[in-house]
Amino acid sequence: MSFDTQFDSLQQYPLKENSPTPLYFQLYSLLKQNILNGSLEDGSKLPTELGLSKAFSISRITAKRALDELSAEGLVERRRAKGTHVTHKYEPKPVKAPLIGMLQELEFMGQHSDAKVIDIVHTRPPADIAKEFGLANGEQLLKMTRVRIRDNEAFGFYSSWSKGLDKFNDKATLESMTRLEVFRKNGIVIAHVKQALSAKAANLKEATELGVDTGFPLLTLTRRSFDKDENLVDYLHASYHPDRFQYHMDLTPESIK
Repeated sequence: MSFDTQFDSLQQYPLKENSPTPLYFQLYSLLKQNILNGSLEDGSKLPTELGLSKAFSISRITAKRALDELSAEGLVERRRAKGTHVTHKYEPKPVKAPLIGMLQELEFMGQHSDAKVIDIVHTRPPADIAKEFGLANGEQLLKMTRVRIRDNEAFGFYSSWSKGLDKFNDKATLESMTRLEVFRKNGIVIAHVKQALSAKAANLKEATELGVDTGFPLLTLTRRSFDKDENLVDYLHASYHPDRFQYHMDLTPESIK
């Protein structure tokens, strides 16, 4: 990908001549930040020293020093007649947070909202889910579809596949207890959780239950929960109405090491 595709957004951050921070360091920092966060991908070609000097209203010497600093850190490679290319490959790392606090928040949400179970069935999951759980041929999971409601408004649509929930899995129990309680009553302790946030357009079923139009933008969360032996016990996909649900994290440096 060419640097030009990101150039307009970078120019939204003009360098400050009256700042105590040298101009070369401001430009170096701006470029470095966008290389490290993946905005400037591995292999991207950066503008020439002259191109940068014109774009940011700085001298060519200043632009050269910024690029030289990036080169010294191994973030770019500078070759005569071929220009300057990004040599850093961005690899996103998951944010780590204390599990106990997260489970407490999930339980709190479950205790302060109402659950409506739409469907419960023991069935063979699709191939991708079966692979996630490492199931043998013919092995079944508990599939559950639910909606969570607060102040008479549905805010979340949940579809989950669970392993080991052989007891306390009737509709009445699942509407009166949080799922974490149900796991505990089945002797399952959640010891590790992986989550991924994204967004999607509401399908017909989600739109109907959340009271929105098909195609309405929803916040989505995919959560994989593991027991103490790192066996997957629950795979959950949730779709949230963005005006009725917000996902907050309060992290400290110690919690994300």
